[in-house]
Amino acid sequence: MLFLFVLLTAFSIGFVLMPAVIKVLKRARIGDHPGGRKIHKKFIPSMGGIGFFVAAAVSIAIWGWQFPLPDIRYLLGAISLMFFVGLRDDLVELKASHKLLGQLVAVVLVVVMGDVRIKDFHGFLGIGELNLFFSYTFSAFVLLVLTNAFNLIDGIDGLAGSTGLIVSGLLGIWFVHQGLDSFAVLSFSFFGGVLAFLFFNWHPAKIFMGDTGSLTLGFTLGTLVIAFMEFNAALPDDASWRFEPTFSTGIALMIFPLYDMARVFTRRIRRGQGPMTPDKSHVHHFLLRMGLKHNQVTLVLALVQLIVISTTLVLINFSDHIVLPTISAIVLILGYRLDRIAVRYVKKKVANEPRILDLSKSYIQKEDGQKSVKIDPKDFENNTINYN
Repeated sequence: MLFLFVLLTAFSIGFVLMPAVIKVLKRARIGDHPGGRKIHKKFIPSMGGIGFFVAAAVSIAIWGWQFPLPDIRYLLGAISLMFFVGLRDDLVELKASHKLLGQLVAVVLVVVMGDVRIKDFHGFLGIGELNLFFSYTFSAFVLLVLTNAFNLIDGIDGLAGSTGLIVSGLLGIWFVHQGLDSFAVLSFSFFGGVLAFLFFNWHPAKIFMGDTGSLTLGFTLGTLVIAFMEFNAALPDDASWRFEPTFSTGIALMIFPLYDMARVFTRRIRRGQGPMTPDKSHVHHFLLRMGLKHNQVTLVLALVQLIVISTTLVLINFSDHIVLPTISAIVLILGYRLDRIAVRYVKKKVANEPRILDLSKSYIQKEDGQKSVKIDPKDFENNTINYN
């Protein structure tokens, strides 16, 4: 019941605060303007992460004193640092190197000082306990990947927020069941704040998450996933809610961001582009081209993520050597089918659209006030219009 109050406190604060954040950002004209790769049609304020970060922070301050929060003090400091990195990037765009440096400092706080890291592969791929240097390096790399993978999916209304709800909610329940109260408080605080944010981010969105939100939330979720993996692996074999496929379960929780990042990077490299080159090749872009709306795309991808997570629940007593190939095959097959269906749909749509250059008449007459405008199809090729 107490964790329900944690959730409700964060939700209430976020729900009350968000309209004020929207109003201030609109007046300051801080947000995303339409054009370029943007798919929205009007100015939308960003930096919605301010609302749910403040909501989560206040909720933790109100309820967290009852629990041994010192064990996550470095995590709380690192989350705050990541919040300011995102805030700075939204206000004045940071250089990629400076942005990565800020992320690395936050990661070091968690991995080295907070000791939230991957310490053992538990026999996966024949690897056992990791030496300290490799444990730090590998954990930092994983956390950076999870943070930036989550940042990349923040492209349509409600998608990043819905993914955040699924991960924080499931982990919060698991942490409560295992008596890990401080991590449960953190999970449910962000769950409540993000839930409030979604009321304003659901299509049509009144505010976007921005790097302020996506970096903060992605980093928080990534850390919680790593903590889950280590706490889960340390449980006795007969403990309830112990997942034998530790790595597979952690990957399943963040499967969509990881798959989307791997897919996008692969496509860009194959085209001879840099992996960080912005484009419209994300999974959600393909679904939009198929005619789905923002909310429909979000629900479809959330459902797929839940299916993959449910698969790990069904296979809870099997090893990573079985579960990881299984969920990987599911995701790759679904991704391949999506690509084929999307390409077929787009080709069909283009084929059914009228082509101006194939018009049987040599010109079109259009009355424009007192002028008669003649448009020859050839003029479209030369970008010229002849007025007579």
